[in-house]
Amino acid sequence: MGADASSARHHQVLIVGGGSAGLTVAAQLLRARPGLDVAILEPSSVHEYQSGWIPAGAGLLPIEQTHRPEASVIPAGARWIQDSAARFDPAAQRLITAAGDQLSYDALVVAMGLQLNWSRIKGLPEALGSHGIVSNYSHAHIAATWAAIRGFQGGTALFTHPATPIKCGGAPQKVMYLADDIFQATSGVGVNTRVIFCTAMAQLYPVKAYNATVKRVASRRGIETRLLHNLIEVRPEEQVAVFEVSAEGQPPHTEEIPFDLLHVVPPMAAPDVVARSPLAIEGQGGWVEVNKLTCQHKRFADVFALGDVSSLPTSKSLAAVRGQAPVLVANLLAKLDGQPLLSRYDGYTACPLITGFGSVVMAEFDYDLKPVSSFLVDPTKERWSMWLVETRVFPWIYWHRVLKGRLHEAPALKPFAPLVRWLGLALRQE
Repeated sequence: MGADASSARHHQVLIVGGGSAGLTVAAQLLRARPGLDVAILEPSSVHEYQSGWIPAGAGLLPIEQTHRPEASVIPAGARWIQDSAARFDPAAQRLITAAGDQLSYDALVVAMGLQLNWSRIKGLPEALGSHGIVSNYSHAHIAATWAAIRGFQGGTALFTHPATPIKCGGAPQKVMYLADDIFQATSGVGVNTRVIFCTAMAQLYPVKAYNATVKRVASRRGIETRLLHNLIEVRPEEQVAVFEVSAEGQPPHTEEIPFDLLHVVPPMAAPDVVARSPLAIEGQGGWVEVNKLTCQHKRFADVFALGDVSSLPTSKSLAAVRGQAPVLVANLLAKLDGQPLLSRYDGYTACPLITGFGSVVMAEFDYDLKPVSSFLVDPTKERWSMWLVETRVFPWIYWHRVLKGRLHEAPALKPFAPLVRWLGLALRQE
């Protein structure tokens, strides 16, 4: 359905955000209850498959497969309001749009994702794309980022991870490992390159079992890892990165690291309109405050949230949305029906952690930070089979099952039945 100025001011369900989370919820709601009055508030005319940005940039996926017109992915039966939220007023069960419209609702779903705060790193906004400073987190710079990586002639290649929660926590390392493969495959470059990974985190990965795996990957590659290093400034003309470094029992200090190539992951937070609203947890990133089991707001019973904008204490990833959406949908419908909210989210999330061309660790875990496996094999192991799943299977599933609310139906993998049978054999042999 095309964009609408929304002459109807009230909707049974109003979804703020037409990204992966919002569309998945809309599609599942309408499949569960055809005829439900669902509206999606989303300003963008293009929908991005952000999980495909790194594979596409590295030449593993056509860039055309990472985006589609927003109108083409709006679920049948949903009304698209091409506008954005300017102010939330949950006490009155309404919001005000940027165009000045007032939209009221019986139930609100906040699925706005997060915002990238480039300006929180001094000197970065004006330097991005020059002096060897790149980022795969900017769609406009993807091509330039990988051109810089492929054209790198040696020196110090510096990769960063910020102090804030980020979308797809493994992505900063994915870029680094693929880049290192490219360096090693380029004559004269690998032997003359020093790769450094500076992360503001206290370890490379938050789950102990997967942290052990990526530590081995970094060690095998000779990558220098520096923990508790938070990028706070870049001086592009000098090609110097400035970090705030923490050490237990000592005050923070700054450290300057010269670079020839710098891949930056910017700090991230909830969108400002959410962070300054009554929906947010004050002073804690601005996330929408929800019950971690039900996805229902802790103070406004008719409000739900999922995905990157929510306070759900798990990794912010597409896989997390796939686990959260069915729970939210079931509980939202129960709320509309005046029934108890019985569905529970266990914190499941996953990050297909690319560790090089041809290898992926399918890092799956739950609220207890314990590895789980959808494939019934050791999930901490690097696998070529998971590489095929990440680069071949998942993009198709995203467009044809996830966004259509059909991921959990039996036919979800039917087109890939021969590949799935082959993967079963490959998994047992890896």
